[in-house]
Amino acid sequence: MSTSVSVGQLLMLYGWFVLAALTLFLGLIARFYGKFSGERTFYPLFLLPLGLFGIAAVRYASVDRVAGDSLGDLATALAGLLLLVLSARLYWLMVLNKHGEPAP
Repeated sequence: MSTSVSVGQLLMLYGWFVLAALTLFLGLIARFYGKFSGERTFYPLFLLPLGLFGIAAVRYASVDRVAGDSLGDLATALAGLLLLVLSARLYWLMVLNKHGEPAP
């Protein structure tokens, strides 16, 4: 019995590695900023969307679909929402001051 990997599965897993690299880079930025500014950036939480996106990518690759799988869709939605919240909070901490105006 031979197992072959389709182009869709390959692209799904490749896309996950690109997304993982960007998410880890954002987490490292949060860690660096939190360490030197004294602000709480919750940088370990950036691993949660990474894991959820990984679960979704493996699930989509196993069923050979890009969407339509309820577990994969739920994991993607939760990961995206969490990443959006963490990124917005990091932006707010780094760029905006207490009055909501851009820092000089």
